[in-house]
Amino acid sequence: MTLWFTAALIALTGAVRAEVLLSADEIEQALSFGPWPPSFHTDPSNRVSNNARAIALGEALFNDPVLSVDGAFSCASCHDPEQAFTTPEARALGRVLLDRNTPSLRNLAGLRWYGWGGKSDNLWAASLHPIIEEQEMAHSPESLKTAMSESAYTNDFEAIFGVIQNQGPELVLVNAAKALSAYLGTLVTDRTQFDDFRDALERRDFPAAAYYPEAAQRGLQLFLGRGNCVFCHNGPRFSNNEFHDAGVPYFLNETEVDEGRFSGLNFLLSSPYTLEGDWNDDPDRQGAWAVRNVRRSHADFGTFRTPSLRGVAETAPYMHDGSLKDLNAVVRHYSKINTERLHADGEAILSQLNLSEQEIADLVAFLMTLSKAPY
Repeated sequence: MTLWFTAALIALTGAVRAEVLLSADEIEQALSFGPWPPSFHTDPSNRVSNNARAIALGEALFNDPVLSVDGAFSCASCHDPEQAFTTPEARALGRVLLDRNTPSLRNLAGLRWYGWGGKSDNLWAASLHPIIEEQEMAHSPESLKTAMSESAYTNDFEAIFGVIQNQGPELVLVNAAKALSAYLGTLVTDRTQFDDFRDALERRDFPAAAYYPEAAQRGLQLFLGRGNCVFCHNGPRFSNNEFHDAGVPYFLNETEVDEGRFSGLNFLLSSPYTLEGDWNDDPDRQGAWAVRNVRRSHADFGTFRTPSLRGVAETAPYMHDGSLKDLNAVVRHYSKINTERLHADGEAILSQLNLSEQEIADLVAFLMTLSKAPY
């Protein structure tokens, strides 16, 4: 059989025939984006990650302003469940306007790094930091302990973690964050039109695969081929969860820059809340090798974590600073990327694609199929 199915008609039973545009190699690459949803694995660093009562407590805390020092807002204020756990604003608004776009909270379980700059190596630490950061929820461990002991959640908290008054303030903070992350670890994007296509290809059910729009198939071919988007956006999450320079300006104003991964590593390597630290519930310290071995370099400056593309049509605007308003703008950014903005000592993986209007439309059509209909 020829390697190419492009524009070919695959003969099936009787007079039924179906078009699939992908080559055999492209089909194999497409299969690497699944299956979806992933299997759930308990987080060994968080002893309550699969505890139903902890998950319920985490959801309640997520939606309650008790986690902000003055009760001004909740986690859900910035990560709106009705808006794919993000907001439509370019940059997050805490107690002040923050420097970065609000990332969605779906598909977080099992990652190696968290946050645009990767300042956490586990989900409970990523849940903890906003609670105590001055520009966000602004609790101290002491004020959080008081708030939790006076809240409607005392009984649930103590049923899971023990008597609050017998715990130091930092332990109460860590335990609250672990309940939060138990909930966040359950947030997974739905199956999509792409998943139906991918699974049909795996079954060699080409009539079913042919229902996938040809424009999306052409976009997928660009994604895998000339666009080389798959270099960073790979695996079932469509992300390698590593850090790259996407050619987006990182100047905040005339005198300040967002250092990205460089500042994230500075934070990570001084944090007590890593998989190498004492708050890890896993005696085997699984995954701690990453923080033990990671090293800072100048090339980290201005690089940001690759976001997942699952549910991407629901999470505009895009990039770490929210500077690109829609998927069309994102594709055009990479089509005419200003390579002068890329680090001279960084990765040589981006160049102008010079896409045609049809190719831009095809790539957008493919990206739209990574979200649940009607997106």
